[in-house]
Amino acid sequence: MTILFDLAIRSLSENPQRAQHYVMLARKLGMRYKARIPGQFRQVICRHCKQLIVPGVNARVRISQWREPHIVISCMLCKGYNRIPLRIGDENAHEKDATEA
Repeated sequence: MTILFDLAIRSLSENPQRAQHYVMLARKLGMRYKARIPGQFRQVICRHCKQLIVPGVNARVRISQWREPHIVISCMLCKGYNRIPLRIGDENAHEKDATEA
């Protein structure tokens, strides 16, 4: 699957249809053999339209501070968006430092 995703990312600028075909093949392989798509490649597939998204080409990436800080990846093809939470450090890290000193 990683080879297909690498080929899809490389061929996106030259032939977007071929890139989408590679992504479709990788997803079919994953479904057939019940294998999970690696996390780094799961983020480059739109959860709504299942298209390959590349920031700056057909997706927009923003950081939002509303409630908790998170990254918002907006797909320009289907107008769908994904939120990825940003967890900054451990909440109890300052307490551990105080007990060590």
